[in-house]
Amino acid sequence: MNQTQWIGGAGNGVPLPSSVALTEVCPRDGFQNICDWIPTETKQQAIDLLIDSGLQRFEITSFVNPKAIPQMADAQRIVEHVLRRNREENLGLDIVALAPNLRGAENALNAGVHHISYVISAGEQHNLANINRTHEASLADLAAITSAYPDMHVTLSMATVFGCPFAGAVSADTVLWLLSEALSRGVRDVTLCDTIGVASPRQTGELLARVRDTNPSLDVGLHVHDTHGMALANTLVALTHGVRRFETAAGGLGGCPFAPGAAGNSATEDVANMLWRMGIDTGVSREKLLTAVAFIRQQIQPNLMSHLAQARSYGEFSFWTEGA
Repeated sequence: MNQTQWIGGAGNGVPLPSSVALTEVCPRDGFQNICDWIPTETKQQAIDLLIDSGLQRFEITSFVNPKAIPQMADAQRIVEHVLRRNREENLGLDIVALAPNLRGAENALNAGVHHISYVISAGEQHNLANINRTHEASLADLAAITSAYPDMHVTLSMATVFGCPFAGAVSADTVLWLLSEALSRGVRDVTLCDTIGVASPRQTGELLARVRDTNPSLDVGLHVHDTHGMALANTLVALTHGVRRFETAAGGLGGCPFAPGAAGNSATEDVANMLWRMGIDTGVSREKLLTAVAFIRQQIQPNLMSHLAQARSYGEFSFWTEGA
């Protein structure tokens, strides 16, 4: 279905896209919060099933100190596995790794990853807790990365843009300042992250409007958590503000080890289901995605945050009717 979709009736409401890109972050953000060690082979199987579902962009691991996040100690093996499959099957995957500093970026590149997610928290106290850096130190490291590796694709992953677990509200002015500084240091795009899941749809719309006003051509993505149950609502609002890239985690797994109280990510299958039901293409197979989620539930984490994983999918029916 390629025609423009509308909220509120064709020509009278808000236009929606015909397609949206989902970035699967369960292998990194989802697994990092699980205390018991997940065997590397099990992680690889889960990633393979997610690849089979049709997802094209993955944040597959973090190049961080394993003492800080032990679950990411097998980053090299995970990358080798995904790169091998991508090469042998010519899948054209966009393979991303999180790197919080220059050393992480170096390790990612040495492993064969050419696209990193570079994290800076808009709430400086969270930045200190998460990566032990001030804003200025993080920006200096960012400049060092883009200078040393000018061909590396660096996406700014700006955490806590709607609220810091240690300081409360974060002003839009702080977000815009940090974004401007990062863009001047060579980042190509940005993902705005509601790390602790406190944003309301109104806040989401207001911040996106300001970001769009100051950076109209910038590729802006959204990463939301469902702590207060507003992840899908915030996703819908973001769609109406031109966001076409969303980070989600299969099963709704996730949370930040350094953000007390943060609940799971927006579940890939819930976001994909909402988009499917709205006639928006994701390139993802519902059945194969749910197969991957079932594997994660059986082999990794039995308690999932996802709605669709716990409900009948009604896959035998179509609830979409033309003109409805």
